[in-house]
Amino acid sequence: MNNKILLVDDDENILSSYKRTLRTKFNVTTSSDPVEALKLFTKSEPFAVVLSDFKMPGIDGNTFLAEVKKYSPNTVRIMLTGYADTDTAITAVNKGSIFRLLTKPCQNDVLVDALSDALNQYALITAEKELLQKTLKGSIKLLMDILSVFNPKAFSQASRLTNLTKNIAHRFGLNNTWEIETMVLLAKIGCVAIPSDILEKRLNGEFLTPEEETLYLSHPQIGKSLLANIPRLENISNIISYQLVPFGEPSKNQTRAQADEIPIESRILKVLDDYDYFLRTGLDEKTAIQKMKEKTGEYDTNILVALDAEIAGIYTGLRIVTIDIEEIDAGMVIAEAIKDKVGHTLISKGSEISFVLKARLQSYMKMNNVEKKVKIFRAWNG
Repeated sequence: MNNKILLVDDDENILSSYKRTLRTKFNVTTSSDPVEALKLFTKSEPFAVVLSDFKMPGIDGNTFLAEVKKYSPNTVRIMLTGYADTDTAITAVNKGSIFRLLTKPCQNDVLVDALSDALNQYALITAEKELLQKTLKGSIKLLMDILSVFNPKAFSQASRLTNLTKNIAHRFGLNNTWEIETMVLLAKIGCVAIPSDILEKRLNGEFLTPEEETLYLSHPQIGKSLLANIPRLENISNIISYQLVPFGEPSKNQTRAQADEIPIESRILKVLDDYDYFLRTGLDEKTAIQKMKEKTGEYDTNILVALDAEIAGIYTGLRIVTIDIEEIDAGMVIAEAIKDKVGHTLISKGSEISFVLKARLQSYMKMNNVEKKVKIFRAWNG
């Protein structure tokens, strides 16, 4: 378990006192410079607890702890101050989301108890996060795998776009990997209520009538309704509801939404959904992005720039290899669409093989209804 504690104070004598008092009980790191202390969060495993003095030159404790929260949201934050007025306390709680506010001089037993409680709080936070990752995320992935069997084109988009979405999100400082992965997996959940023939036309890049377009555009709100009451998915359901709303002026079939009301995650989904659509119409990556850039008032241009940068190096370090279909395994990424012997696509290019898709392929193999060789992406040293 992570039990690292970071102590920040511009007074070296106080830091030395901390070391003498706490080093036998805790895994302590100290820093007299809050700016340098922030850099530690980019170089090593996150700290479980950070204790900061309030009055420091350059950056006060409130500002410092607020920055810590951005770098490491799970880190438990404690403020130590000799200026314990009401305004200081309110600002510390609201801005830095602190766990405890301690006053100077602080007795050793009080400090030890506070740090022990903070470590226990961190353990609870990380245990809950692990539970989410192992249960909720696993259940969602299983649901998507099952749904992909019934409509593989609609639900294969998630596996094609997950890594690209994460990379673009990281460019904008969005580091909640679990939430990003989950929103991609669930983005098309509302499509379960859309007639299959309309989905097929959309996913094949075919023209939709105005009535069909209206039905297709309803799937984000359906998805929101399906997810809104599930614990921990409230924010994701909101992101999904905005995923087809243009960043500028809405189309005639969409209600007006102010730019600052559209979450950046929704804007990313909008860009990648349309990018995937243009690829399905037969355009190459470069032409698809150029076509999107020409559609003014439709996309967040910063995200288009990020997409362009990602595509330029998306296959760096990867090679395409041909293997026997019997060798295919979960986790492999398909480099060329797998088709049956009459030319129907079973698994799209860019899809990651899941256990469900592997089982499906094995069924086709038993019926001798699939090509014997498949192409996958593999690292050069793999």
